[in-house]
Amino acid sequence: MNRARPGSRAAGAASRRVDRPRAAALAVLTAVRAEDAYANLVLPGILAQYRLTGRDAAFTTELVSGTIRRRGTYDAILATCIDRGLRKVEAGVLDVLRLGCHQLLSMRVPAHAAISTSVDLVRSTTGPGAAGFANAVLRSVARQDLEAWIAQLTPDTLPDDERAAIAHSHPVWVVDQLRAAAPEDDLDAVLAANNVPPRVTLVARPGLATRDELPGTPTRYSPYGVVAEPGDPSDVPAVAERRAGVQDEGSQLVAHALASAPLEGPDRLWLDLCAGPGGKAALLAALAAQRGARLVAVEQHLHRARLVERALSGLAASGTASAHPPVVLNADGTAAPLRPAGFDRILLDAPCSGLGALRRRPEARWRRSADDLVGLVMLQRRLLRSALDLVRPGGVVLYATCSPVRIETGEVISSVVRGVADVSVEDVRGLLPGVEDADGPVAGTAQLWPHRHGTDAMFLALLRKQG
Repeated sequence: MNRARPGSRAAGAASRRVDRPRAAALAVLTAVRAEDAYANLVLPGILAQYRLTGRDAAFTTELVSGTIRRRGTYDAILATCIDRGLRKVEAGVLDVLRLGCHQLLSMRVPAHAAISTSVDLVRSTTGPGAAGFANAVLRSVARQDLEAWIAQLTPDTLPDDERAAIAHSHPVWVVDQLRAAAPEDDLDAVLAANNVPPRVTLVARPGLATRDELPGTPTRYSPYGVVAEPGDPSDVPAVAERRAGVQDEGSQLVAHALASAPLEGPDRLWLDLCAGPGGKAALLAALAAQRGARLVAVEQHLHRARLVERALSGLAASGTASAHPPVVLNADGTAAPLRPAGFDRILLDAPCSGLGALRRRPEARWRRSADDLVGLVMLQRRLLRSALDLVRPGGVVLYATCSPVRIETGEVISSVVRGVADVSVEDVRGLLPGVEDADGPVAGTAQLWPHRHGTDAMFLALLRKQG
């Protein structure tokens, strides 16, 4: 197989005009790499900047999301076609090579078009020497299809986790964590599901909207949601007015479970302890308002607290909660200035690795490392202890993570509950309507899975403080 060397950087832009959808895709990848941006957040602005709509916008969206998801596989392929480590390839050129790989191996783009447009893109951004390098590399990539490449790169002699990492484009440490957490023999299904883009799910906030107003098919489990029809959700009037929103069905179920937990005594004050960016807070606030209760939403980071305020603005505009309007507090959830034992229901949607939402935010798999888990777990434990201090006797705390990793889920619950005498874990599974095959790692807890339930991999545990 031919192997190529990178060319030198050339001054000035190429004379040939580059393809706008591909140039937009490169702009998104650059923002993701250089600015730690999330592709789904920067993509709309870049599509507007490049004036892309319709099929061009859809092409760019697939090119971006698919390239990020399959980066691990494509990097393994590129490493066989380049005579030096990928770290020695200029970052912008490597981004274009990844875009080229996705077109050649996973999209219905003719090889000549995928290669020539990629070469033009490198020439316009880096120079003619690098363009020649890109041409040679992508011609080597095009010599066989994705299935053949994976077979070549994953011989039986390779350890299982390394084979899975290449075949399904996950870091090895993520494969290891998901293997430990996944139901028996489900690992390949879990990894494959992480590479399937989820359909957009909308939520009708009770008292503000009904799901009959929303275009789509009712969700399988949540009584508030629909799987949306193709199109821009912001074009839906209820979404534009924040009477409804975009929210994964698993997240809807988290709010539903907390609101449905049986409670004796007062039910007037609810708390969302880590509320940003506000999707669950908005659903909880709507549910609370229907019962004459008030939601307090705590968020440590100011920009996220403002997102919570924005999410709650539909409730304020409707006047539904005029007697008990929700409150947003910019504070640290581990030390919030709140009255101990003052809340009836508390949601702790704890900061986590996000490995349960890789289909939605695929770049997270390349940003996290196993070392990050230690700090996250310590924070999760502190936050859960804070939540248990803030809930009244007889009240409930719903602990949730968008991660199935056991040290973030069952081990956090077990370690915290062992240290307190007046808290019990109750069975949350009965609060999830129609959900089956969702047993969590601790008795009574629940673990949702994309491949089983079509949701993000949300973990839920319901804790009650004894009266």
